[in-house]
Amino acid sequence: MGYIVFLALLLLITLLGCYWIIESNRQKAIEAEKKRFNQRVKKINNDFKIKLIEFSEAKLIRPKNIGSLHQITSNYFVVQAHNEENLNQLEYISDLFINTVIAEASRLQSEAEHDQLADRLQYFMAQLPRNGIEFNKTFYQETFPSLVETIKFYPSIESIDDHQQSIAPQEIEDLNRQEQLTELT
Repeated sequence: MGYIVFLALLLLITLLGCYWIIESNRQKAIEAEKKRFNQRVKKINNDFKIKLIEFSEAKLIRPKNIGSLHQITSNYFVVQAHNEENLNQLEYISDLFINTVIAEASRLQSEAEHDQLADRLQYFMAQLPRNGIEFNKTFYQETFPSLVETIKFYPSIESIDDHQQSIAPQEIEDLNRQEQLTELT
């Protein structure tokens, strides 16, 4: 009977030790995941802020507006859960804004177009929420993408028609030359 009690206690201690080790490893894994998550959030925020500074140096935005634009990423998790899906959404919206501004800046050909882009960015900033609580899921999934569209330049229909009319005679002349060449050969 003493052996059974001894073996039962030994088995109980072994099971308790195994449980403690497994639980400790699980906690370490959770902490490592949280640390990785926070580092990724920090990297996204830092990269976004660096790009904002570059836009400021390019005189697309005013230095005083960097803080209000930085709220886009820094307020993301104010009212949203800390999960992988939301982290991916944060990365998407950060990239969407940055890539849109870069694409628009790369199309600039004159000082007037530069000023127009700066004005569109000012309008974009004026439409951003003022309170951190207003940076919610609805804002990021519905409002933000449409706000980013306001940054993009869409030429008027008249300017497109003028451009097409100036190209059309040239294209006709090229087609006539090609036809003449095929007839000669």
